[in-house]
Amino acid sequence: MSNTRLSVNVNKIALWRNARGGNLPDLSQVVLDCERFGAQGITVHPRPDQRHIRRDDLYRLRELVRTEFNVEGYPSEEFLRLMEEIRPHQVTLVPDAPDALTSSEGWDAVANQSFLTEVVARLKAANCRTSLFLEPNKDLVDAAFQTGTDCIEFYTGPYAANYHIEAERSIKAYRYAAIHAGKLGLCINAGHDLNLDNLGYWCARIPQTHEVSIGHALWADALYMGMENTIQLYLRTIGTAEMRFPTMHLPPGY
Repeated sequence: MSNTRLSVNVNKIALWRNARGGNLPDLSQVVLDCERFGAQGITVHPRPDQRHIRRDDLYRLRELVRTEFNVEGYPSEEFLRLMEEIRPHQVTLVPDAPDALTSSEGWDAVANQSFLTEVVARLKAANCRTSLFLEPNKDLVDAAFQTGTDCIEFYTGPYAANYHIEAERSIKAYRYAAIHAGKLGLCINAGHDLNLDNLGYWCARIPQTHEVSIGHALWADALYMGMENTIQLYLRTIGTAEMRFPTMHLPPGY
């Protein structure tokens, strides 16, 4: 059985609520129900324009979440001050521009190592675990490690895009990078475009993944299958991954 945890991103619920104003759907109730149905964490990604998660949501959710509260965002001064006030369990740093629609690339941790080192230290002083959104490259993993971060989160967009073309090839670089990160003692998270089709293969091939953060696909599935059933299906996909996919051997030395 996989030890990978499922963190549910609830941005889409807030986006739906904001479309009409008011409080329907009730974000707080959805978060409580996600945890009740088995989610092992809650993820949000507030944007500067507050188009989905709003500043007041963060304060409320910090008091509400009983599993793990993971906040993603670009480390602007405003964002960092907010994190120092709220102190979520984990802060996942992404290199998004303010007007980005979604996170679509990882950090160049080599070029930004000095900046990220300062940010990580500041968040750790606020008692927040830190994670850097990263692409699967050994040099980037090494640079991330040097910042002092606790975790890395692999940007899995390219894996998801190529999974149905050639699954084994699509995950190879991630496997190498994950093994290297593990040797350094980094915790490994993953997120972006993971779904019921490609999640099991990911968890079987990279069983050391601590946490997957999933929102868009999960809520699209929930429209048809219901929220409780969908969360249980994702948990089952994670839990049975290693039984469903045969072992793929790596060259000696990994």
